Amino acid sequence: MFQARWHEDRLLFASRPALFALLRAGRLLGPIRHVPKLGWVVTDPSLARKILNDGAHFTLLGEGGVGHLWAQVLGDYVYRIFDGPGHADLRSRARDLFTDASAQQLVERVFAPALRPARDRLRAGRAIDLADLARVLVGRMMIELLGLDEADDARRVFATGERLAKLALGSATSTTLPRAVIDQARPLIAGLTRNVPRAYAEADPATLLGRCRELGLSEEETTGLAALLMVAGTETAATAMTRIVALLHDTGDQHRLLADPGLLGGAVREGLRVTTPAPVIGRHVSHAVTVGGSSLHKGQRVLLLTHTANNAVGPFDIGRPYAPETRQLWFGAGRHLCLGAALARAEIGHLLHALFEPGRPVVVGPRRPARNVLIPGYESLPVRLA
Repeated sequence: MFQARWHEDRLLFASRPALFALLRAGRLLGPIRHVPKLGWVVTDPSLARKILNDGAHFTLLGEGGVGHLWAQVLGDYVYRIFDGPGHADLRSRARDLFTDASAQQLVERVFAPALRPARDRLRAGRAIDLADLARVLVGRMMIELLGLDEADDARRVFATGERLAKLALGSATSTTLPRAVIDQARPLIAGLTRNVPRAYAEADPATLLGRCRELGLSEEETTGLAALLMVAGTETAATAMTRIVALLHDTGDQHRLLADPGLLGGAVREGLRVTTPAPVIGRHVSHAVTVGGSSLHKGQRVLLLTHTANNAVGPFDIGRPYAPETRQLWFGAGRHLCLGAALARAEIGHLLHALFEPGRPVVVGPRRPARNVLIPGYESLPVRLA
């Protein structure tokens, strides 16, 4: 267990030393505390869930919220559809875009062409770089969801999404972006969503963009939804895949999974809890409110340290019973619960199912953490089958 914790700490520190320091300091701050320059810092999972569920007093569209950050890049329509009545309407129409069943079918179809040669290589006794494979898999999913040309290179598409996400570095103290950052972001988004209008009009109803059209979402709403999935689902999914495989190896829990494939769901859930790919969630106080005995004033910022809150439950354990206090907090909560949660679970579960074969434990080679990235992850994670 010490080995797993050491590798996770090393990875967090390598990605962003300031984030590592914040998450570690969070353990000592108590459930909620005001920190100069950062605002209110929350580490208690119940308080975090209360804030995420309280749309009357908190919003993601003001300073400190992710909606405020991306509205500067995507346009003012974010203010109409990312919170309030417009968002509620969008969620009600889009809630069935990703069911567990549809997500499983989508992942099977999109991942199969890239997973097949990787499995053949592993079965032949050769190593693969799992971090690179994860980028390819998620890049292929982005191509599918954004209606891009099948000839697009999955690694290039993923790298573009990664560069876009990286522009949010430094937003812990302010979500107001410099003009230069906005000017960098807009061409990246325009390039990745260039085919959305055509696909929206022509796509088969079985595809995401075609289903958006059939559900009555406008082209603008569909483009915004596609951009949101692109920003939220690139690094988060790819890093979760590699980190969960590393945790299964480092803790030895892979042997439990190999002996009982029925533990796969627990492995996905525990992996998401421990890694928490979105380690911090920001909110803006829209109206004064009291939380956990503290008085929060209108205009203040709130940082929810979801990584700290989730890991307070205990170390990685695929046999751990359901922990109600965290309850999918890694996907957020309330009306802003991640729309792609079922897709993320399907992606991770599909990779684990393909990788862990009975009688063939996974061996991890010398790994290399990624540096200066928004979401902590591995730049390289060589694996082979024992």
